[in-house]
Amino acid sequence: MAISSDDRDTVESSDDRDSVESSGTSPRNPDGMGRRRRWALAVAVGSALLALGGLGASLVIKSPAQVAAEAEAPAQDVLTAEVEHRVLVSSIITRGEVVAGQTVRVAPQISDGEGGSGAVITKIAATAGSGVRNGQVLLEISGRPVFALRGKLPVYRDLRPGATGKDVTQLQRALRGLGHGTGSDPDGTFGAGTKAALTAFYAAIGYDPRPAQDDDGAALDAAAEAVTGAERAVEDAEDSRDAADSDPDGALGKAVDRAKEDLTKARTAYAEAQAESGPMLPAGEAVFLESFPARVGGVQGRVGDQVSGTVMTVSAGRLLAEAYVPEYQKGLLRAGRRVEIHSEVSGVTAEGEVTSVAETMSTADETSGDTSAAGGDGDAAGGAAGYLVRITPDKALDPQLTGQDVRLTIEAASTGGKALVVPVTAITSGADGRTVVTVVAVGGAQRRVEVRPGTSGDGYVAVEPVDKRSLKAGDKVVTGVDEDTAATGGASR
Repeated sequence: MAISSDDRDTVESSDDRDSVESSGTSPRNPDGMGRRRRWALAVAVGSALLALGGLGASLVIKSPAQVAAEAEAPAQDVLTAEVEHRVLVSSIITRGEVVAGQTVRVAPQISDGEGGSGAVITKIAATAGSGVRNGQVLLEISGRPVFALRGKLPVYRDLRPGATGKDVTQLQRALRGLGHGTGSDPDGTFGAGTKAALTAFYAAIGYDPRPAQDDDGAALDAAAEAVTGAERAVEDAEDSRDAADSDPDGALGKAVDRAKEDLTKARTAYAEAQAESGPMLPAGEAVFLESFPARVGGVQGRVGDQVSGTVMTVSAGRLLAEAYVPEYQKGLLRAGRRVEIHSEVSGVTAEGEVTSVAETMSTADETSGDTSAAGGDGDAAGGAAGYLVRITPDKALDPQLTGQDVRLTIEAASTGGKALVVPVTAITSGADGRTVVTVVAVGGAQRRVEVRPGTSGDGYVAVEPVDKRSLKAGDKVVTGVDEDTAATGGASR
């Protein structure tokens, strides 16, 4: 751009003034003005060189992180997981309940004996949670005792003198276990020895036994009188025969014979009446339990209440765990499988094993081990439906666990020993029908390895490579696609 003479004069005048103020030289001194111009030019050139140097350095010098990032292999577009070598266990987790091997609901049907309107609870001798011993009185109904005896068979009938059967054998063994001998009675026959033992037992607990006959012994007395009369008739007949000089028709001899026959019949009838008399065991007074000590689970009545259904629940036998599983799980379980039993309430954990798996579906009510004493109604309640699985603990469980809801972890399958395992998502089936996993090498190359799958659980499956050398622990197998990386063409990880 051209500068006019007026503009040059203005610039020079300004420079002259600056020069006068800063250095004291004459505004018209040409040497001072030249030095200032050379200095300004040098500063400008230096600044340009520094800028160019910084740019060059930035293109040559790299941070350690940048160097490492640039050295990494490009991000893969697949997800991988390591092949592991370990024991693989497949488990079923379900809910169950701790129950006793035997639970008896005591629902006695005992008459008040006085023609009253119904049986009434007159005494409760055992409280909820208390232990029960063999021969102990549990409660009293209308003045009559209800007691526990050792045995497995439930009571289903009154046991009277002269009765025979397995339930009689059970009673005899229970009485002998309490120290009351049954004499010469054979097992299974309620004879004189058993009557004596039963009478002694009732006396030991402070009660009189109920008589087998409700006639106060009238039948036995009548039979005894019949024997006495027959004996006298024989004597009279013999006296008449002996007093006669002769008996041409034999009538007196026949009278003696007939009198003797009547005496035999009378004595037989008396023996039968005597055998049927004596003490009896009413079905409503006995509760048979498999083992002792047992435990009172609960009491559902109070003194003064009329008996209606279950009055008391008593449990005996080893504590078990029970669960009901659906059909698709039932096929995975069998006896001998290991089980972990855990109570969230008490924090107790125990080990056990499956002892049985039901073959048919049922409900808790249908398969319950409960038995009702004395013909009670059972107090049926809705129960879980499924296939009943019973678990026996390795060690006896704390009785406080009875009735608790617990978590059961049941082993459904196991590799037994260590095996190669991969995530389930690593298994694929090719068009050729082979089951394979895809192994990723260090450089990113992939190869397919044919395997035979086995036990699966917890998202893993045990595999056996067809070529034993083609797969080992630590190898990486493809489990899926990294969608983010694939979408950006490998630009992200």
